[in-house]
Amino acid sequence: MSVVKRAPKAKKWLRSDRFINREYSWLQFDGRVLEEAARPETPLLERLKFLAIFESNLDEFYMVRVSGLMEQRESGVYEMSADGLGPAEQINLIAKSVPAMRRHASEILHGQVLPLLKGQGVEILSWEELSPKRKAEMDAFFRTTIFPLCTPLILHPATTFPFISNRSLNIGILLNDEQGNQKLARVKVPTVLPRLIRLGSKGHSYVLTEEVIRNNLGALFPGVEIVSSYMFRVIRDADVEIRELEAGDLLDLIEQTIKRRRFGAPVLLEVSADMPAAIREQLMVLLGLQPSDVLPEEGLVGLEALWELATIDRADLRYPRLQPHLAELLATHRSLFELLDSNDVLVHHPFDSFWPVQQFVRSAAIDPEVIGIKMTLYRVGTPSPIVEALLAAAEAGKQVAVMVELKARFDESNNLGWARALEQAGVHVTYGFTELKTHCKLCLVVRRNSAGIRTYAHIGTGNYNPTTALLYTDIGFFTTDEEITKDVAELFNVLTGFSRQKEYRKLLVAPNGLREAVIERILREARHPRGRIMLKLNSLVDPEIINALYEANDAGVEIDLIVRGICTLRPGIPDLSQNIRVISVIGRFLEHSRVLYFENGGNPELLIGSSDLMRRNLDRRIEVLVPIEKPHLIGHIRDQILQRYFCDNTNAWDMKPDGTYARREPDGQAFTIQDYLIDHSSTKILYPNDVEG
Repeated sequence: MSVVKRAPKAKKWLRSDRFINREYSWLQFDGRVLEEAARPETPLLERLKFLAIFESNLDEFYMVRVSGLMEQRESGVYEMSADGLGPAEQINLIAKSVPAMRRHASEILHGQVLPLLKGQGVEILSWEELSPKRKAEMDAFFRTTIFPLCTPLILHPATTFPFISNRSLNIGILLNDEQGNQKLARVKVPTVLPRLIRLGSKGHSYVLTEEVIRNNLGALFPGVEIVSSYMFRVIRDADVEIRELEAGDLLDLIEQTIKRRRFGAPVLLEVSADMPAAIREQLMVLLGLQPSDVLPEEGLVGLEALWELATIDRADLRYPRLQPHLAELLATHRSLFELLDSNDVLVHHPFDSFWPVQQFVRSAAIDPEVIGIKMTLYRVGTPSPIVEALLAAAEAGKQVAVMVELKARFDESNNLGWARALEQAGVHVTYGFTELKTHCKLCLVVRRNSAGIRTYAHIGTGNYNPTTALLYTDIGFFTTDEEITKDVAELFNVLTGFSRQKEYRKLLVAPNGLREAVIERILREARHPRGRIMLKLNSLVDPEIINALYEANDAGVEIDLIVRGICTLRPGIPDLSQNIRVISVIGRFLEHSRVLYFENGGNPELLIGSSDLMRRNLDRRIEVLVPIEKPHLIGHIRDQILQRYFCDNTNAWDMKPDGTYARREPDGQAFTIQDYLIDHSSTKILYPNDVEG
C-alpha cells in the first residue's frame, strides 16, 4: 500500500496538460492487447486470438472514432479534445502510431507464432510450398466452388466506381488489354467461404483462399495479360447516428441504420506492402482518401482469418478449460427465490458459474407463484437461454416486459430479431429512447408468497449472455432489498412508460445525477483524515470526474484505479496526482466489471454497475450503479478482488504520467489475479455450505 502524501499548494495546471489524449490512450490499450500475442507464456492458439482481437479492435476504432474525426476535419468543425488537440492533429497522431503497431503484429505472426505452430503440426502454406498434387486439388476446388462466387470488376478506367464493402478482402489486379493499355480490376474474396482451406482430411495444413484465387486469375480474365495482383481492404464509417434518420418509428430507424452502415464513407485503405505506389495512389483517389488514411501491411492482410485457425481441435495449444464454480448451496437449494428471501447473493463471472443468472430467469418462467418479469436486454447473443426463458414465461401467461436496446452497436440486427420474437409471444417489448442507449443490466421478478407480493432483483455489470459470461469478468448481484427493488421497478416505468422520475432511494442512475453522485463521494473522501478510493473501470475519460480525483489527491486521498482501456487521467505527477496510481490488467479474460469503493471514514461504500466514467455513459446512456451493503460482501470485493489486482505482477501494466504503460515483471513468485480468482471464486468463499446473513 502506497504512502499517502499531502500535496503542497496545487500548481495551476493548464487544462490541456491535465489529460491524456483519448485516442492515444485507446491505441495504448490495443497495444497491450497485441503484447499478449507476443508473450511466449500465452498458448499458441490464444496468441492467434489476441492478434485477431487486436485487428478487430483497430477496425472498430477506425469505423467509429476515426470516422468521427474525419467528419469534423472535412466539415471544418474544430472541436478540441480535452488535451487541446483538434481533429486533424488527432488524425495525424493516429496515422503516426498505427503503422508501427501493425508492423509489430505482422512480426509477431510471421516471425514468432506461425513458425512455432508449424513445429506443432499446424501450418498455413503458400502456393509455392504446395506439392503438384495439392496444387491440382486446389485448382479443381477453384473451378467447382470458388469460380462461381467470384465477380471480376474493373476499377479504373470505369464509367462508375464499383462499391467496395466494409472490411471486405479484395484482390487488386493490374491488367494489360489488347492495345497494351493498363487497367485496374478487383475481385472480392467470397465471404461465404472460409479464408483457410484445409489440405486433406488429416492434419492441420491450410492454404489461404486468396492464394488459390490469385493463382487462377487466368480463368477470371481469359485472354487478358495479368501483370500482377495485390491484396487490399477498405474500412468504412459505421457510426451512423440514429437521430439523423427520418422514419416512422424506432424499428424503421434501426433497419435503416443497419443498411446505411454498409455504405458509410471510406476511412481507411489497407494494402499489401508490395503494392506499387501508383496503384496505391489510384485506389486512394478513387476512394476519396488522403495519404494519412492509407496503411501498408506486411504479411497477411485481414487478420480475422486467424479466428478460423484459433478454433481448430487442438486443446493442447489453448488455455486449460475453465470450469466455473457453483457453490453447493446455490446448486442444490430447492428454490433460488427462497434462498434470496433471506440473503443477498454475489456471483463473479467467469470464475463463478452463470447458471444462477440463467436459473433466476428460468425459475421465474416456470414457478407458478411468479406473476411478472421485467428485464433489460443489451447484447444477449444467439442462441439465448435467457430470451428462451422469457418466451416460455409469456407463453405460460405471466406478465413479461422487456426493454430491448436496438442501438447496441453491431448487435442491432440480432436484437431486432429477438424483439420481434418476444412481441409475437405476447411480451410487452419497448425500445427505450432514440437519444439514449439503455445500457443498464436489470432483471426484476415479482412473486407471491405467504406474506403477499415480493420482488427480486438481479443487477449486473455485464450482459445477459452465457457466452461472454465465460470470457468477461463481471459481477452479478441478487437482492430482495425493498428500496433497491422499488428503485428498479420505478426505473422500468421510466424505460417502458412516460415516467420522468429522476431521484431514487439507493440506485445511482444516469443521465440523471450519476456523475454528480460519484463526484460527491470522491470529494467526501477529501474530508476524511485518511481518505481511500478504489475504482475498477473499463474507461475513465470524464473531465469533471478526473478533476474531482485531482482535487481529492490534493487533500491526500489515496486513489487506486484499475482501468482496463482508455484512461485520460495523468497519474503520479507532483502537485497534481502524486497519490494516484493506475494499472491495466490484460489477460485471458476481458476485464469488464465496474466497481467503485470509497472508504468513507471507516463506513465503506461500494457500488457495482454498468457505467464507465465517460461522457457517453453519464450523459447519453441509461446506466445504473447499485450499492452493495452487506459487510461480508463489501469486505470480499475489497480484499479478495480489488486489492489483489494490485498484487498482479504478470498481467498488470503500470500507467506512466505520459500515458504510456510498463508491464510488471515478477520479482520472485509470479502472481496473476485471474488465475487467483479461478482458484478462489466468490461463491466458493462466500457460500461453501451456507449463506452468511
